[in-house]
Amino acid sequence: MKFTLSWLKEHLDTGESLEKLADKLTMIGLEVEHIEDKAKALAPFVIAKVISAAKHPNADKLQVCMVDYGQVAKGEKPLQVVCGAPNARAGLLSVFSPAGTYIPGKNITLSVGNIRGVESHGMLCSAAELELSNDHDGIIELPADAPVGKSYADYAGLGDPVIEINLTPNRQDCTGVHGIARDLAAADMGKFKDQAPKQIKGEFPCPVTVKIEDEKLCPGFALRLVRGVKNGPSPEWLQKRLTSIGLRPINALVDITNFMTFDRARPLHVFDAKKVKGNLVVRRAKAGETLVALDGKTYTLDDSICVIADDKGVESLSGIMGGEESGCDETTTDVLIESALWNEINIAQTGRKLGVNSDARYRFERGVDPAFMVPGLEMATKLVMDLCGGSPSEVVVAGKSHGDDRIVEFPIDEVKRLTGLDVPLPEIKRILTHLGFLLVGKEPVVKVAVPSWRSDVHGKADIVEEIVRIFGVDNVPMTPFERGDAPRKPVLTQLQNRTRRAKRALAARGMMEAVTWSFVSKPQADLFGGGKAELALANPIAADLSDMRPSLIPGLVAAAQANANRGYDDVALFEVGQIFKGDKPEDQFMAASGVRRALASSKGNGRFWTGSMSVDAFDAKADALAVLAASGAPVQGLQVVAASESKNFPAWLHPGRSGAIQIGPQNVLGYFGELHPRALEALGAEGPLVAFEVTLQKIPDAKAKPTRAKPLLELAAFQPVSRDFAFIVDRKIAAGDIVRAAQGVDRKLITTVTVFDVYEGKGIEDGKKSIAIAVTLQPREKTLTDQEIDAVAAKIVAEVTKKTGGVLRG
Repeated sequence: MKFTLSWLKEHLDTGESLEKLADKLTMIGLEVEHIEDKAKALAPFVIAKVISAAKHPNADKLQVCMVDYGQVAKGEKPLQVVCGAPNARAGLLSVFSPAGTYIPGKNITLSVGNIRGVESHGMLCSAAELELSNDHDGIIELPADAPVGKSYADYAGLGDPVIEINLTPNRQDCTGVHGIARDLAAADMGKFKDQAPKQIKGEFPCPVTVKIEDEKLCPGFALRLVRGVKNGPSPEWLQKRLTSIGLRPINALVDITNFMTFDRARPLHVFDAKKVKGNLVVRRAKAGETLVALDGKTYTLDDSICVIADDKGVESLSGIMGGEESGCDETTTDVLIESALWNEINIAQTGRKLGVNSDARYRFERGVDPAFMVPGLEMATKLVMDLCGGSPSEVVVAGKSHGDDRIVEFPIDEVKRLTGLDVPLPEIKRILTHLGFLLVGKEPVVKVAVPSWRSDVHGKADIVEEIVRIFGVDNVPMTPFERGDAPRKPVLTQLQNRTRRAKRALAARGMMEAVTWSFVSKPQADLFGGGKAELALANPIAADLSDMRPSLIPGLVAAAQANANRGYDDVALFEVGQIFKGDKPEDQFMAASGVRRALASSKGNGRFWTGSMSVDAFDAKADALAVLAASGAPVQGLQVVAASESKNFPAWLHPGRSGAIQIGPQNVLGYFGELHPRALEALGAEGPLVAFEVTLQKIPDAKAKPTRAKPLLELAAFQPVSRDFAFIVDRKIAAGDIVRAAQGVDRKLITTVTVFDVYEGKGIEDGKKSIAIAVTLQPREKTLTDQEIDAVAAKIVAEVTKKTGGVLRG
């Protein structure tokens, strides 16, 4: 919403500064977004006279001008300016900017320059360089009586700042300058000028009648004919009002409707009466009807759209935009002025459907003052008669000309209860009265009549809001919440914290978060451990979304395949969400799942110079372990076991290329690995695809009070020692067994044990394999001697041999 300071002062008698008014507007909820003060921006620009203009000695299209901007009368010499404008000539009056001036249209600050060997001490300016218009073909030409040396902004009347405010959707009353002035007056910024429009007596019956077919779409409609008008350009004051806020003056009749829209938040429409055939009817459009609107576009309508029509067809989109055929131009002599009330929701739906944004739609979809429907028509009639002449008819009104009364029972102490402010009763009455509310009764409960223009006020809290925003939100006391003696409880639950940490951990590993359907098809539910009758939806939205999901994997696989189908083979997706194993609350779990897909599909359509890069079960394992570590699982106590050793291993994973992560056989935290070919076929996906799924609720809670405090980072003063071992063991022995056996030799001294090689083949017996591990020893009290290191190594070999039957490889 834009308006000028002078326009505001037409409705508010105030002596406050622009800065103070702007601050107060923001404080009362009408946030000021921008102030354009051209007088301030163009203060250095002055009117100057070109005394002489000679051809530049070194350039054909440049002239060397001697310029007087008022200093000659003071006995000083004229300034030399190099100018390239084609209209620069001796005797011309124009706008001059001396060196040191900021040029807004060019975003530069002038300095004394040397142009083709000739010194220039300023610039003669075009309208585009001052951002007054797009005209850059020549410098500004002023009348011969323009005063040399005077500020151009003062001379051109540019000293009227333009204020732009951001309105919340509920403040439809402030879509007009009149309503903004009312709020400022209530905030002690001046005296409100509330002049009620005078009734214009009709000289003859209106020959055109109005019929409303559906009062839900149009609660009220007022119409008046003015005969014998002379339409033409609107007066200068009205054109300045409109151009200052970015509107283009068209003609007096149209300009009056635009003025009413921004001045009183009362959109109107004018029809050329001679172009209207018969009477008007407000109805729903018929499917297939079209209208060429005032914006020159043709709109195809349907029966959800409300229109104003005459005997020959649609003439206007109700409350949004008029039709081109019945619009007013310079030939108009008889004008029909329409002022109506429209259904806010229908206006918004029509505007969105047709893609039409207009100032009328902006106001009607928020709701206009119903009680101002007829007074607004009277005010517009007065303007038409003043600017265009003519004789008015009587007013025709169809439907209601006012809204419903609203009375709110308001306890005075509600202000204190909701805000903590002690606002005296006289101040409450003053604020509400200045805002247009009417108070009846005495304390402790008064009746408050809500004004017709405040359709957003319905209850006690709304009235408190009005009092507080005018009294001052900055006066609300800062009151801390009572903490009590007990320590404050965490805001987030443990599961919520785990969910957040899991998302961050997976995102940090380069995976993208996906949000998939909570429903899957019946075959997918069966494959992933669901398919129970209690998980089937009674009314599914689609046949392939019939069951609650028992796993997040189907949705993620579908998303990965959809990306692959569009050429994005390299995807890594994760989701943290609910899965359903039954219909009881204890059967619903929060899971963290993810899938990774190779850069090239199984058909080999990768296009990378390094060849196709594939993923494997270890990628999924690393993702799962990252989730568990971030969620607070005891990493040192986790066991990774093969599919054959895990209880209830899922059928959707490849039995030889997958595993489970558990804390003992009774608490399996999650699974990882390559998807089974049958699962890929059932999901309609191409491999290779690896996935993992971790159930966050199964992670055991951390100890409330640790037995001893451990430092977050413990740095040793002595050099660590690393030793490698290779053991030949039976093929069925898991590498994890060897790692645990070596780790158990001395948990204080041995800090890490990692597998770095598994080998089967030449030099190894059939049924055997070689597993190589790296063991890191971290001394804490003294540097280890060779004998001490050898002793630990011997214990590791003995323990691995004892636990696994392995033999140290020679």
